[in-house]
Amino acid sequence: MEMAQLEYFSSVVQEKSFSKAADKVFRTQPAVSIAIRRLEEEIGLPLLDRTQKSPVLTDAGQVVYDYAQRILDLRDQVGQAIAEMQTLKKGRVRVGANESTSLYLLPELILTFRERHPEVKVEIYRHVSSHLPREVLDRNVDFALMASEPEDRDLEAFPVLKDELALIMSPKHPLATRASVKIKDLGNESFIAHNVKSGSRVKVIEAFARQHTPLNITLELATIETIKRFVQKRVGLAIVPRMCVREELERGVLVSVPVRGLSHTRTLWAAHRRGANFSPAAAAFLRVLKLHAEGK
Repeated sequence: MEMAQLEYFSSVVQEKSFSKAADKVFRTQPAVSIAIRRLEEEIGLPLLDRTQKSPVLTDAGQVVYDYAQRILDLRDQVGQAIAEMQTLKKGRVRVGANESTSLYLLPELILTFRERHPEVKVEIYRHVSSHLPREVLDRNVDFALMASEPEDRDLEAFPVLKDELALIMSPKHPLATRASVKIKDLGNESFIAHNVKSGSRVKVIEAFARQHTPLNITLELATIETIKRFVQKRVGLAIVPRMCVREELERGVLVSVPVRGLSHTRTLWAAHRRGANFSPAAAAFLRVLKLHAEGK
């Protein structure tokens, strides 16, 4: 059973004439007649009563016609859906990100993308950075934004943002008015840390170790938002990505003091499967990512 056979058959039913149906589908009348005859042979029952002046549906013909209409409608819907995807009237993009990226970088990217393609849906999936490469390779997401360059050769990545670590504290903390501090000045302070182990955390621990200064992590919390709240309440100090505290620093509810001997710039990477065949929506999001990476 071929799509063309169903289309010719439906046209004959609707036009009540083989000749008019042939004109409608841009075929000759013999070609339409042969196609319908082959359809009847395949089904094993006559579909049209040809003894009348105009062809009339048999019982089997009525069943086939009903299903043919559904099939042809679905064909048209597929074509329309693909056309809408190509013109970015529809579609979706799936992005995986860690907490800091999903909260503080993605909103800016999504706003830029939405200005260009307001009808495309963006789905965000939050994972720890170590899980993101597998999410991309398993095709669960189109892109991943992560805190380190992936090592898997099946992934292609490029940097989208450089960010530094910042020591944050309450404006009421005794060190808040200092122009800068040394690592040794922090040996007696209590620190609040993210309970997700990361490369940045390792760098901080190494910097304190080089200065033979204890890093007193007395509290670990699940989210950076919670860490900021606890720091505001003077529960302790924290070292977090600067992009995560820009708003609080601008409002003055947190203070950042430079730490001599502690300078770590982290790079956020966008990754996707190497050689991926992107949907139109995903290709458009990739362009936004690269424009952001170029600072445009």
